[in-house]
Amino acid sequence: MTKPVRNIVIVGGGTAGWLTAAIIAAKHRGRSPENFTVTLVESPNIPILGVGEGTWPTLRSTLKKIGVSETDFIRECDASFKQGALFAKWTTGAPDDAYYHPLVLPEGFERLNLVPHWLRNGGDMSFCDAVCTQGVVCDAGLAPKTISTPEYDGLQNYAYHLDAGKFAPFLQRHSTEKLGVRHVLADVQRVVLAEDGDIESVITEQAGEIKGDLFVDCTGFSSLLLGKALGVGFKDLSNTLFCDTALAVQIPYESETSPVATHTISTAQSAGWIWDIGLPTRRGVGHVYSSNHQTDDEAERELRAYIGDAANGRSVRKIKLRAGHRETFWKRNCVAVGIAAGFLEPLESSAIVLIELSAKMIAEQMPVNREVMDIVAQRFNENTSYRWGRIIDFLKLHYVLSKRRDTAFWRDNMLPESIPDRLKDLLLLWRYQPPWFHDEFDRVDEVFPAASYQYVLYGMGFRSELESSGLAGEARDAERAMRDNARNSERLRAGLPRHRELLRKIAEHGLQPV
Repeated sequence: MTKPVRNIVIVGGGTAGWLTAAIIAAKHRGRSPENFTVTLVESPNIPILGVGEGTWPTLRSTLKKIGVSETDFIRECDASFKQGALFAKWTTGAPDDAYYHPLVLPEGFERLNLVPHWLRNGGDMSFCDAVCTQGVVCDAGLAPKTISTPEYDGLQNYAYHLDAGKFAPFLQRHSTEKLGVRHVLADVQRVVLAEDGDIESVITEQAGEIKGDLFVDCTGFSSLLLGKALGVGFKDLSNTLFCDTALAVQIPYESETSPVATHTISTAQSAGWIWDIGLPTRRGVGHVYSSNHQTDDEAERELRAYIGDAANGRSVRKIKLRAGHRETFWKRNCVAVGIAAGFLEPLESSAIVLIELSAKMIAEQMPVNREVMDIVAQRFNENTSYRWGRIIDFLKLHYVLSKRRDTAFWRDNMLPESIPDRLKDLLLLWRYQPPWFHDEFDRVDEVFPAASYQYVLYGMGFRSELESSGLAGEARDAERAMRDNARNSERLRAGLPRHRELLRKIAEHGLQPV
């Protein structure tokens, strides 16, 4: 007789644990407690890492599906709207060196690739401003919606910046009170394996033995279940992505009316980069750098120089990072999610979206019994390995396109052995064929679509050598699309509220329910 999968045990809390618990519990909420349970075991003594405060637009649909009010989320998690990222000093390091990676697609993207037409016109304005509206909106400090726009809808595509220290407790309350997740505060002392190699249970100090049919490892860098108990190795990627340390600090605004940036600001430094994220009540600022290229003291001096007088008297928190991921993500009856599966520098806010996508696939393809679990695990591993590989390519792209050679860090990032083979091939291809979704980005599970590659490539001055003879038939449509984009940009600039003003109205009145 096959063993049914009824009891899901998630070990570890934080964003990874609680988001996974909520997604699984919400998907299976129609099943009775006798047939399906979700238990989260969380140590009362391990603090939340709390590095990632940036998200991807997928979080909107995730929160909606698990039954969260957007107004409650924004109020309780000190959240703001994110419409992309501004990359400063990445290409040349000059004071005016900056470009946007927005969250909207180029105008008419599904029927027309505007890159060749923009290049033919000489690129007299930035690629972002020529083909989409979001750079103009971000420059003006405007929100992606108005107070009358229903929850989770937007006049521009958007994600969120959030307080990670508030997000996990928010998800915990929702999961336990609304979704029936059982919460156990206990320290795991030992993992018990069955004779066949499956995990049978975890032994905890405060709650004794907790058995399960499927275990989800959300124990962070320690990877207690998949890494230590089941012996799955770690694939180190520090030879590709060099940044291995972060210094983080919280900075207050000068006043309650100070503007709140509606995008992540990423400013390149001598051996890494600084993130600057605006929340309603503070800024989260941090320096991610390579300890092989810079000392902690040098990195802190750069961080404090970036912040200015507001950093005086503020202590920074040092966080060691480890670029890489597990060699496999689901082994036997254990699957890792979040940092337990792997970690990459937070350059493009990939951490939380990977949690979402992993939890969603687990929830949707939840094996009915142990007999079919290995089939689901194989699918999960293939899918997740693909995602990690493409994210690594995309992050490395930012370094490879840089023209900076002023420090060893930037020079070392150009070493051929540090660049993934697939990225080398794509860069060669893109010299003659600009990326578009009909080409190499045709999978539904792409985290960064072809449009993202376009914004980074042509924002950083990449040039494709194109035959102009084949463009004549599309020229009129391309000109119309760019004119439409210019009109839409002006319309949005005139009609959208200031970001700070919308956040104030949400705090006072709330958004319209869906």
